[in-house]
This record gives sequence, C-alpha cells and structure tokens, in this order.
Amino acid sequence: MDIFTTFFNLAVLERSFPLLLSGLWITLELGVVSIIGGLIGGLILALLRLYGHPAIQALAKIYIDIFRSIPLLVLLIVIYYALPFVGIRLSPFVSAVSALTLVSTAYTAEIFRAGIEAIPRGQFEASEALGLSYRHMMAEIILPQAIKIVIPPLTNNCINVMKDTALASVVAMPDLLKQATQAQALTANPSPLIGAAVIYIAFLWPMVIVVARLEKRFSAGRRR
Repeated sequence: MDIFTTFFNLAVLERSFPLLLSGLWITLELGVVSIIGGLIGGLILALLRLYGHPAIQALAKIYIDIFRSIPLLVLLIVIYYALPFVGIRLSPFVSAVSALTLVSTAYTAEIFRAGIEAIPRGQFEASEALGLSYRHMMAEIILPQAIKIVIPPLTNNCINVMKDTALASVVAMPDLLKQATQAQALTANPSPLIGAAVIYIAFLWPMVIVVARLEKRFSAGRRR
C-alpha cells in the first residue's frame, strides 16, 4: 500500500463523509455555545475584576488565575468523570461546554480587562464631568472603544476554543475528531483523520485570515 492508498483513500473518504459532517455539526454547536458563554462570562468577570468590591476583585482574580492554569483536558475529565461521585452527572455535551466556557471566560476576561485599561483616563474623567452614570459611561463611552481594541485577540481566542473542541472526544462526545476515529476504526484506514484535518483547516483558516487583517487594520489605525 502506498501513501495515497493509506492516507488519501478517496473511496474511504467518500464513505466516511456523512459521519464527518455529523461530527462537524456537533463541533460547531460546541464551539459556538462555548464562545458565546465565554464572551458573556469574560466581560462580566472583567468588570468585576476592575470595579467590583475588593473581595469580589480578589475572587475574580483567583478564578482567572486558576482557570488559566489548569489544562483544559484535566478540567474536562474532572467535570465528566469526577462530579458524578458527588451526585452531579452531566451529559458529554454539557460537560464539554462547561469546561470550554470556564477556561474561555478566564482568558476572555483578561482580554477585556486589557482593552478597558487601554482607554485613556481622560475618557473616564470626561464622562464623569458630563454627569454620566457608571452604566451609561461603560455602555456608551468605554466599552465600544475597548471592544474595538480587543477584537483581534478575542477572535484569536475564539479560534483556540474551536480547536479545543477536539478534546471533547475524550468524554465520548461525537464531535468531528471522535467521528473521524470511529470511521478510521470501521474502515481500518486513517484517511478519515486526514479528512477531519482538512475540514478543520477549511473552517478555521478564514478565521485566521480575518484575525491577521484585523490586527493589521487596527495597528495601522493606532499609528495614525
């Protein structure tokens, strides 16, 4: 058997394609839900970290430090395999979303914090001088500028979350990688794994290009 018959077997890829597509759909669901959860949680956590009560700020910092330190795979295994021992049993999908969201929230919070701290102090003082409440100041003045600054790192973090969804296969989640390994076992040929890699590249590559363009655009804007 040559390399094309072993790794690029078109007949095997054709038979495995429906299985890979079903896995891709689950991967997208997993990634999108986790990204949205991470964005919402990260923004709230960043605001608590910056403007909350000192005790809340300390707790937010501890959360961020812990979930940026713990490997995602370890967290996923703990949630899925250890929590049932204390009476909490989650489905593979909920376990994977929980682990991805918890970690993504920590990273996203730091990204938002950096963006808010990059806003000149004069913007806060001008808002206060105009008599804007804290809510209006953040919603109308500070956050729109901060979000513009952090779009490139946020998009980069979203790409990482999508790639990390492949770890969900360890809790029997039928995502793209899991379906590819099952197809490999059924056909006794690794071509489905190559097919899965091509699919990952096909939907992540455009996001990588978008990040590069956004970084270039905002870097040019800051130099003006």
